Amino acid sequence: MTFDTIIIGGSFAGLSAALYLARARRSVLVLDTGTPRNRFAAVAHGFFAQDGSDPRVMLEIMRGQVMAYPTVQFRDLKALDAAPYEDGFRVTLENGVTMTGAKLVLAFGVSDILPELPGLAERWGSSVVHCPYCHGYEFGGGQLGVLNLSPMSAHQAMLVTEWGPTTFFLDGGTIEPDVAAKLDARGVTVAAERVDCLIGEGTGLSAIRLRNGVERPIDALFVGPRNRFNSDIAERLGCAIEDGPLGSVVTVDDVKATNVPGVYAAGDITRMGHTVTFACADGVMAALAIHRSLVFGG
Repeated sequence: MTFDTIIIGGSFAGLSAALYLARARRSVLVLDTGTPRNRFAAVAHGFFAQDGSDPRVMLEIMRGQVMAYPTVQFRDLKALDAAPYEDGFRVTLENGVTMTGAKLVLAFGVSDILPELPGLAERWGSSVVHCPYCHGYEFGGGQLGVLNLSPMSAHQAMLVTEWGPTTFFLDGGTIEPDVAAKLDARGVTVAAERVDCLIGEGTGLSAIRLRNGVERPIDALFVGPRNRFNSDIAERLGCAIEDGPLGSVVTVDDVKATNVPGVYAAGDITRMGHTVTFACADGVMAALAIHRSLVFGG
């Protein structure tokens, strides 16, 4: 059987694409490894009707609703390769089976590359977070910190002050005088010393200990880590890829089409701004473009 579309990735972007294609009565295969990026977060925010919900529960509900459509199939397997085949594409799964589809949606997402700092990984998604729009409100008014990981970190520190008093942990790095002036203008405190570890009960955060032994009280630490694709299939297919400030990005047009005819991409692999809302919207746009392509050609 050749599916109208094979979707590689079954999180928010992939499931949104699957839903719209299913409602167009098209056959869809969703490949899902069950490891969404936000699985470390207890709650997700900023998505209407689901604000404060567990993202894993949200995905379970979404998957159940998509599975109700008879033209959709799921395989809980990783896609190892994809290549052009006849008038579409052949996708090789980790069990050696190959599946064929007329169109492809790449929605396999990214993984964050966390700094190797004692106490950080176990708090990721709880008191160590990335997006202030997703998690800042809950820590509003508390003592906030930003860890220096890249040139983008100073910008993040200036923004985080909207949610509370902020310390920029330079972690032994340096900043240009003009950046220091901007941080000062935003009321950001700069701690220049190297960071030793994070301290707190369980997944909570109460302080950051510096290498000089000083402990800075802190309620939440914002970090902007680099990320990497969860799959190399975009490269294997020859999709154009750009270098972003925090990781690679698959190049797409306004309807989420890549430079490879018949291949679309959606979600975190296509943009620098990462939210559930963006991911779902990307999936919908890709699905609409694919359906029109299936109907009218192209």
